[in-house]
Formats: sequence, structure tokens, C-alpha cells
Amino acid sequence: MARQIVTQTKTTATTQAAPHQGAIEVLMDDHRAVERLFDAFEKADKEDLDAKTTLVRRACEELTVHAMIEEELLYPAAQKALDEDDRPDVEEAYVEHFLVKVLIDKFTQIRAGEAGFDATFKVLSEMVRHHIEEEESDLFPKLRKSGADLNELGSELIRRKGELESKIPKDAGDNTLGLH
Repeated sequence: MARQIVTQTKTTATTQAAPHQGAIEVLMDDHRAVERLFDAFEKADKEDLDAKTTLVRRACEELTVHAMIEEELLYPAAQKALDEDDRPDVEEAYVEHFLVKVLIDKFTQIRAGEAGFDATFKVLSEMVRHHIEEEESDLFPKLRKSGADLNELGSELIRRKGELESKIPKDAGDNTLGLH
């Protein structure tokens, strides 16, 4: 069952990004997709290491692509569009991304069932949920008011996201334990 959720999440996040979507809608779709993965992990059977491994792998893939498109496109656009007083929000977002990447990297060293695996994913999910809350309640409203062309930025985000997602191995789904 967990694998069906994971597949649906990826399909939903990718197909919802229609070419006419604005940047904020694209990013919020990504936010919902990763939150569904966090929720599925919390509901997963403690002993289902396959499901946990798959959910963590998918969340890390989603977060990596999302962080890249934000860092390459969104944050530079926000720094240009926002007043100087609002730029610290963007600087804080870069720092939060760095910390998330550190936790993602930790999953190259630990496996489901090992000490620290569940705790690391819990901390990752808490940090990301906090980051999402800040973006959606503070940064995104400021961007909407800034006059930035969010439709054009949305098209750029979708294009870059597609490029990055095409580099993710498609055959890893049921063979995740064999990758370690």
C-alpha cells in the first residue's frame, strides 16, 4: 500500500504542474506532495522497512528537486522583486535548505531499521513543515504583492523541475534495498 501512495504522490505533483500555473501554485503543489509523504511515513507500520525506505527515498527526491528549483529560480527572483527589508526571509530560506540537505545526506549513511533512521526523518519532516509554513504565510504573500511575473516564473520552475525529475532513476521503486 505504501508504494501506491508514493507513486500517486509523484504523479500528482508532476501532473498538477500545468504549464499555465503560477510559481506559487507550483511550489505549493510540491509542498502538499511532500507533506503526504511525511504523513504516510508516520502511518507506516513500524516494521515495514521497505515502505519506510521507499517513502524516505521519495521524500528526499522531492525535496532535492524542490530545493534546487527554489534556489536556482525562486529565491533569486524574490531577491530582485522584494524590498530590502524582506530579503532576510530569502536568506533564512537558503540556510533552512542547507540544513535539510544535511539531513538528506544522512540517509546515505543509515538504513531503515537502524538507530536514528526514524528520528532523522522526523526531524527532517519537522524542519520542512516549518519551512513550508514560513514560505506560505510570509514569503509567498510578499511575492504576490511584489509585482513579479509569477506566471513566467511558474513556467521556468516547471521546465527546470521536469529536467531534474528526468534524471531520477525510474526503476528504483521496488528495488530500493538493492541500491544500498
